[in-house]
Amino acid sequence: MKVKNITDVNKFFEVLDKCHGKVELITSEGDRLNLKSKLCQYIMLTKMFAEAKIDEIEIIAYEPEDTQRLLEYLIRG
Repeated sequence: MKVKNITDVNKFFEVLDKCHGKVELITSEGDRLNLKSKLCQYIMLTKMFAEAKIDEIEIIAYEPEDTQRLLEYLIRG
């Protein structure tokens, strides 16, 4: 799924922590980062702050309930 405008990063990470399966961030180079990993979360944050803004990121959740959880976060904000 393509994700735009994550404004509350802490809330986003809380939602990720509740996911049961693998959730990956797909980089523009095609690399897959495990967003359940704190190290990868820090890399994501670094990228966001270094570029000042990320218009869109791609995330893959492998469990249907995790996809639903992420979609609910994105809808509610």
